[in-house]
Amino acid sequence: MKEGHINEDTVLDTSPLAKSKAHIIVEIIEYIPNSIVSKTIIKKTTGNITVSSFDTGEELAEKTSPFDIYVQIIDGAAEVVINEIKYKLKLGEGIIIPAHAPHCFVATEQFKMISTIIKTAY
Repeated sequence: MKEGHINEDTVLDTSPLAKSKAHIIVEIIEYIPNSIVSKTIIKKTTGNITVSSFDTGEELAEKTSPFDIYVQIIDGAAEVVINEIKYKLKLGEGIIIPAHAPHCFVATEQFKMISTIIKTAY
């Protein structure tokens, strides 16, 4: 899952999350210095849900997705750039990244987010 100039300490946790058990989503992943951590909550052919943490100064390079993506900040605040427009999202705020729109994430401070992709009509 290395993209752009993510450092070598990027962590992707693919271990399954227990079903039929309550979770505190913000506690599922921790911050790791100089890293981005992602954990897949649900991964299906019809879409997925992922939770990620970004340490201060980390960023994901610009990319696009063939599907809409909904992201919500669950800790801290993030800068999201969509079609070259910067959005500063605070705790609890979310945004829909349109399909095929170039976008990236910048951690001007630590933040955690949950992202949801629903693949329809494909």
